Amino acid sequence: KVVQLPEGENLNDWIAVHVVDFFNRINLIYGTVSEYCTERTCPIMSGGLRYEYRWQDGEDYKKPTKLPALKYMTLLMDWIESLINDEDIFPTRIGVPFPKNFQQVVKKILSRLFRVFVHVYIHHFDSVCSMGAEAHINTCYKHYYYFITEFSLIDNSELEPLREMTERICT
Repeated sequence: KVVQLPEGENLNDWIAVHVVDFFNRINLIYGTVSEYCTERTCPIMSGGLRYEYRWQDGEDYKKPTKLPALKYMTLLMDWIESLINDEDIFPTRIGVPFPKNFQQVVKKILSRLFRVFVHVYIHHFDSVCSMGAEAHINTCYKHYYYFITEFSLIDNSELEPLREMTERICT
């Protein structure tokens, strides 16, 4: 498997590289559909009728807050970018250790990035297909899915919104 930890590689280094890569790829995927994701078309960040995602960052949004998907995505991408650029969380210098809570932070990032897939697949897949980007997003999703499951980085219950699709394209 391409996602397995290579022999001799540090687990946190491996995870950090993938988190940054997934952030960049998923940010691009959302960017391709963002013009269709407006306050009018997506007044709440959701994945269908059963899943609603509220924003909370502990600073500007101390309590989980309903937001339009576009606003949620903007806050999410800014939040992740600030974390991956924080040398105390994602150290880039050799010999500088990862913080003790690194995997906890990464799980939160990956969980929230999964919500982008949920929203795009459920609300904007027609747009993805009309742009001819279906194969690209599916490939990116499969890589993401195999990685998070290989290292148990997301609780299975959070994967429920895309369970049927995941079973179809990832098995």
